[in-house]
Amino acid sequence: MVFDTTVLNHFALADRLDVLANMVIGRPCATTPVVLDELRSGTERHPSLHSALELDWMQIIALDQPAEIQCFADWVRRIGAGARDMGEASVFAAADIHSGIAITDDRDATRVGRAHGLTVHGTIWLLAGGCGPGKLTEIGAGAIIDALRQTGHRLPCTGAEFPAFARRHGLLKVVSPRQPAAPDGFTPGDVAPDPALG
Repeated sequence: MVFDTTVLNHFALADRLDVLANMVIGRPCATTPVVLDELRSGTERHPSLHSALELDWMQIIALDQPAEIQCFADWVRRIGAGARDMGEASVFAAADIHSGIAITDDRDATRVGRAHGLTVHGTIWLLAGGCGPGKLTEIGAGAIIDALRQTGHRLPCTGAEFPAFARRHGLLKVVSPRQPAAPDGFTPGDVAPDPALG
């Protein structure tokens, strides 16, 4: 998984990077120098962003080889990246090169990425995945959503709306009226994702 600025930024502002780490434990995670530069530029105003620059579970993909630079340039062109979109372009290039999953909550960039065959997901997908292996309860995931929204993160549902929203988009199993929820073993991505999820 290759993380964009927006996701790391808001988890850091909400002081929930530990929850993010728990959700992705055991899976390779990375970001790019462009994302780190974007985070670093916000540390004077928001000192809590320093925590997102020091994650020992996050690898850095340099994008400094000729083929990587060309791929980055291709994604800049596809996204139509201005200065504020360079992070997404770098994340998409890194995910493209390494056959990874791009993690962003930018809806426009998500649509472009998926239109070009990239696997792109966002925070709601991550939280639903955390509910699958039992790392999070649905109520706990909802609390994280509300904490992220308080930092100004634009997410497509509130914490209270999360269970119904995630089920409607195939990210959580539908609960039978006669049976309790049994999310263990279910992983997001088993169904086609909705572009609105970011």
